[in-house]
Amino acid sequence: MAPDTSTATDADALAALADIERLGTQLRAARASIGKVIYGQQDVIDQTLVALLSGGHLLLIGVPGLAKTKLVETLGVVLGMEAKRIQFTPDLMPADILGSEVMEESETGRRSFRFLEGPVFAQLLMADEINRASPRTQSALLQAMQEHHVTVAGNRHDVPRPFHVLATQNPIEQEGTYPLPEAQLDRFLMQIDVDYPDHEAERKIVFDTTGTEESKPKPTVTSEELMAAQRLVRRLPVGESVVEAILKLVRSARPGPDSGDIGKLISWGPSPRASQALMLVARARALIDGRLSPSIDDVLEMAEPILKHRMALTFAARADGESVEAVIGKLKARIG
Repeated sequence: MAPDTSTATDADALAALADIERLGTQLRAARASIGKVIYGQQDVIDQTLVALLSGGHLLLIGVPGLAKTKLVETLGVVLGMEAKRIQFTPDLMPADILGSEVMEESETGRRSFRFLEGPVFAQLLMADEINRASPRTQSALLQAMQEHHVTVAGNRHDVPRPFHVLATQNPIEQEGTYPLPEAQLDRFLMQIDVDYPDHEAERKIVFDTTGTEESKPKPTVTSEELMAAQRLVRRLPVGESVVEAILKLVRSARPGPDSGDIGKLISWGPSPRASQALMLVARARALIDGRLSPSIDDVLEMAEPILKHRMALTFAARADGESVEAVIGKLKARIG
């Protein structure tokens, strides 16, 4: 007689449902806690949490003074992660990021090398103005971002888990900068544009940050709970219609027959890594909202931050005044 597995299956489903509800509640509490410190940037907060839940890295584009550094510090406290910051400058060297080996001599006269860890050995690393460093130094982060370890003097050193890089760029000052190559941009799960706060948010900033007391973030989630949520994101079921929407959107963002008339505007488009990213962020967004599976609306909402740093327009399209955001909007209109 075959064993009855229906009871075990039902128990697993109920346990997964309980995990979704519990972690979703904690993540919504974390979002609210961050919002009490970072004013007028709710979309940035939501997209940043989605990126962290998906296990990815984030590129923040915005002028100075929009609380990008404050956001990273707040995330570290609220999510229970060790946060460190690197100010990228033209004279920054790879060893300043990764660390280096130093020779030590013991009391007996024996000499040996000891590895001194650099700031990359953190759970949440802020790479401030990453495009100010030379390509050699920028690339020092690539191995850690992709493989979660670094190699120094032939020895492997694992970075902590979870490990996330939040890099910033100033879009208005380009003198003395080194634009990130496409291969490195592709390592970032999302690109988020940080805009100015609205009138009411700026009014609140003025009063809250210039008085005798300032709002402080409170720990809401531990790093272990964050990693549990990251594992849960990968377990959420995805409907066939959502999968097809992801594939249609990404494939139409490349020059070729899938993009139709819009293809003549596109110079190069996203790789399958964009499809993987959309699958993850759609699930993560559903988890934060307390839903059991993502919808096509999640795909459309996250399309721009996933695609816009993974595609470029032709010279003719740019000359005609087209933008990547506008092209993505046209591609989304075909689906939604």
